[in-house]
Amino acid sequence: MFSKFLMWFLLMRLAASSGDYDFIYNGFRGANISLDGSAKITSNGLLLLTNSSSQKGHAFYPNPLHFKPSHSKIQSFSVNFVFAIMLQYPGVSSSGVSFVISPSKEFPGGQLGQYWGIFNPNNIGNSSNHIAIIELDTALDQDFGDINENHVGVDINGLVSIKSAPAAYFSNMSGRFENLTLVSGEPMNVWVEYNGEQNQLNVTLSPIKLPKPDRPLLSLMVDLSSIVLDDMYIGFSTSTKAAPASHYILGWSFKMNGQAQVLDPLLLPKLPRIGPKKKSKLLTIGLPVIVLFLTLTGISAIGLIVRRKIKFAEVLEDWEREYGTHRFLYKDLFMATKGFTDKELLGIGGFGRVYRGVLSTSNIEVAVKRISHDSRQGMREFISEIMSLGRLRHRNLVQLLGYCRRKKELLLVYDYMPNGSLDKFLFNHPNSMLSWNQRFLIIKGVASGLLYLHEEWEQVVLHRDIKAGNVLLDSEMNGRLGDFGLARLYDHGAGPQTTHMVGTFGYLAPELTATGKATTSTDVFAFGAFMLEVACGRRPIDPRSSTDEEILVEWVSECWRRGTILSAADPKLGLDYEVEEMELVLKLGLLCSHPLSAERPSMYQVIQFLDRGAPLPDLSSDGLGAAILGVGHYEGSFDLRFSYPSSLNQGFASTSVQESILSSGR
Repeated sequence: MFSKFLMWFLLMRLAASSGDYDFIYNGFRGANISLDGSAKITSNGLLLLTNSSSQKGHAFYPNPLHFKPSHSKIQSFSVNFVFAIMLQYPGVSSSGVSFVISPSKEFPGGQLGQYWGIFNPNNIGNSSNHIAIIELDTALDQDFGDINENHVGVDINGLVSIKSAPAAYFSNMSGRFENLTLVSGEPMNVWVEYNGEQNQLNVTLSPIKLPKPDRPLLSLMVDLSSIVLDDMYIGFSTSTKAAPASHYILGWSFKMNGQAQVLDPLLLPKLPRIGPKKKSKLLTIGLPVIVLFLTLTGISAIGLIVRRKIKFAEVLEDWEREYGTHRFLYKDLFMATKGFTDKELLGIGGFGRVYRGVLSTSNIEVAVKRISHDSRQGMREFISEIMSLGRLRHRNLVQLLGYCRRKKELLLVYDYMPNGSLDKFLFNHPNSMLSWNQRFLIIKGVASGLLYLHEEWEQVVLHRDIKAGNVLLDSEMNGRLGDFGLARLYDHGAGPQTTHMVGTFGYLAPELTATGKATTSTDVFAFGAFMLEVACGRRPIDPRSSTDEEILVEWVSECWRRGTILSAADPKLGLDYEVEEMELVLKLGLLCSHPLSAERPSMYQVIQFLDRGAPLPDLSSDGLGAAILGVGHYEGSFDLRFSYPSSLNQGFASTSVQESILSSGR
């Protein structure tokens, strides 16, 4: 109920903010509608025009609409509304409902009954009325040439229809028109559409449970330009003189020069029940059946509870209780992601799938990563590190909120980043290109987050998988470094213990392939490749490129040696970038990606360079180029080209060279 109310509230806010030419009412609770006569809005949001005999009711949109801004040709418009007519005495005829376009929303001289509360014998048919009506007529009036007591008509300045037809709708399934009874008490959909260029008016009906039919009930050529003035009101009218009936409008939408918004049947208010509630025969003749049914239901409920417990069973050991609120219930994450449905899937990475979810307890959006594992060995140490990472607090880091364990699955819960990963904007969104200013701010933000990990937190954190795919963008397009599944921690002044080579090809420092030992310098190398990737709009290794351009750092280095480093800038930017900033990022990217770890700057120095707090070292382009191309030597005879295995064709956006995160040699 709350979600329906929230959706209704948002739609009402949208209607209020969209101006006089586009509105929608999925129910009328709190709506600003001009009411006249017996018209009122019920407590549950129904617009009730009349509910007894000898009454008339009008309900109009409160502000006039400008139909003829050019003062000559009427604009196109579209209307959709849902109505229902409920007779108090079945079988006894009553009046119908009309949709009205009028220069006034008040009709002081309008008479009851056949005059719809709009006209009287003195003014009906006058060309000065400037009134257009779509009538849903439930009475046969031979004075006005009605075809029957259940028809739809188009009236101009009076109540003699220029075209009418028995109430029906076109069935898309059967391919023919099916009859409708306007006084059935069932809600019905009506569409009124006018094409101002072609002077064509279409009126379409259907039961509320069916989609809009392919063919209208009425289609006619009529020029409303001489009828409709510049400022006109739109609304509904009815009147009763004999048999009482209740005339309801459940929802209403309108749009000038476009298609009116579709009314959602689930958001519309409910009609009152007709007649007394029927008594169930089961209470008098089916007691044995009821007992049997309740017994079977109880057994089924018990089975469902047992299956549910098995379905949501979790792994919980005594040592995990110390993490308290950082441990999520699997049931909550299952519900938040709608059962981990593919509709909520955000992406697939090297470790598993990531889903969007909304926690029912707090209504907070989260991202849930599902990681499969087969080993319990080292789990306690791993969870301890995960919870330590959960204490990281920085505006350029994705916040790790907690975890959950279930059977052979580990689930990590992060803050949700609505704009997704950076690599999608660089490579997969041709219509959403990032400007240079956005890219430069993202680079600086990620650098700030990495400095926090290396030098400013209570421990040193090695990320070990810095790349565009792991940089997420928040609602304001700020870059946030995420995915700490490979991260390792150690105390300041100590050294990292891991000797497993992990990461993504193209971002791996050369010494990793020899020693497997990650350091802050190997993170800096990956950050350098990341800077080049953002500035050049190219992946670090691209097998589709020519041989001399396949490895990004080599190609940018060659451009530097030729003195044309700006030619490496992303061609999609054109010349729309700051030359000094682009040169700084390209050169700093090469410096950070230097094959010799001793030549790479620290992240503190990187921040100084980016903020222009320190000049970039004037390195020899020949020397740096020779080192990158493997002409020099690294620790003896190690070939530096080994760090760029261009013969491998892997999915660089999502696949990592990775250890099992739960293996015994962590």
